[in-house]
Amino acid sequence: MILSMTARIVIAEDDKKQADVLRLYLEREGHHIVLASNGQQALEQVRQRKPDLLILDVMMPGLDGLDVLRVLRYEMDIPVIMVTGRSTEEDMLLGLDLGADDYITKPYSPRELVARVRTVLRRGGTAQEESTEFTAGSLCVDTRRHKVLVDGNEIECTPREFDVLVTLIREPGKAYSRQQLLEAAFGWDYDGLERTIDVHILNLRKKIEIDPTAPQILLTVYGVGYKITEEIS
Repeated sequence: MILSMTARIVIAEDDKKQADVLRLYLEREGHHIVLASNGQQALEQVRQRKPDLLILDVMMPGLDGLDVLRVLRYEMDIPVIMVTGRSTEEDMLLGLDLGADDYITKPYSPRELVARVRTVLRRGGTAQEESTEFTAGSLCVDTRRHKVLVDGNEIECTPREFDVLVTLIREPGKAYSRQQLLEAAFGWDYDGLERTIDVHILNLRKKIEIDPTAPQILLTVYGVGYKITEEIS
């Protein structure tokens, strides 16, 4: 079986847009994400869910990130990446002295933070193993080898078509809006028309469905968007 690393991650960030962007990037890596908008929520989510990693903003309402880290270090040993808009050496050293595993200052590239997440998880060896092959009916998507197969036959897909399929097949039966699929295929800052995704869906159906006019795998959810069938082979 082909395996990769996936993790349960809590993101404690009071800036909703920033949190949503980071969640998108990490979910595309296969991680399971829970958001917390303040320090108290962060403590509750960590205690309840026992995640593999906490991404912790320093500047939050109520309990700030440093206070959260102080409390958690008495209760458990969990990898923590601190995020802050304060870039003084004293702030960084305080976070590290309290037990943070890494520290990044705003503004940062989401890709850089994703890379740091990989490093911290690999260092700690806390992430779980998960198959990189996903199936639904006759469709198989291999995210490691970047391949799409139907009944064992490889299908050529564009990179954006592949990203749409990966997003959908990771959670069969879950309906995604056009905007969510656009973000998966084009990135969170894409400013084009949502109907662009309909073209990708139409092209994918021509490639993976026996009858594209009566799809059995890539389904329309009227008023919402699209989903992959829950029929798993």
